[in-house]
Amino acid sequence: MNRGKSKWLLFSLIPICVSCTTFHTEIIIPAEPEAIWSVLIDAPGYKEWNPLLIPLTGSLQEGQKITYQMTQPDGKQSELTSKIKKMIAHKELNQRGGIPGILTFNHKYLLESVEGGTKVTQHEVDRGIGLLFWDYSWVQPTYEKVNEALRDRVLNLKEKGAKK
Repeated sequence: MNRGKSKWLLFSLIPICVSCTTFHTEIIIPAEPEAIWSVLIDAPGYKEWNPLLIPLTGSLQEGQKITYQMTQPDGKQSELTSKIKKMIAHKELNQRGGIPGILTFNHKYLLESVEGGTKVTQHEVDRGIGLLFWDYSWVQPTYEKVNEALRDRVLNLKEKGAKK
């Protein structure tokens, strides 16, 4: 390959390399995976706890699409549609969406039994040229707040169940 073509190839790959970001949060919730899973798959219940995403249409079932109202910390709202790519009861909820090449997301909730409860991991990879123009600095701290809200919801429901 001549030198001019190799430079072009190198520069054409730069947007691919710089247009990917990962968000990763973890929390240990003192509850069984089944209790956490029941909250994660209760789409109508999201309005009771989730500060970021409220389902509007669709269902949390593998192969189905679901549209959310997303509320950023500054109050800006938009609709976001994802497809449920994989569901393994009490273990994994994987959703993907976006416009390929522009901005896509691959978001997972992973549940793992650990000493003291369940480790809940949110892991998301966003890709696309849109990342170069989008301030996503709010996403990581918001996912941490979602984890805390999930914990609080699970523990609140656990407490209510214990009182019965």
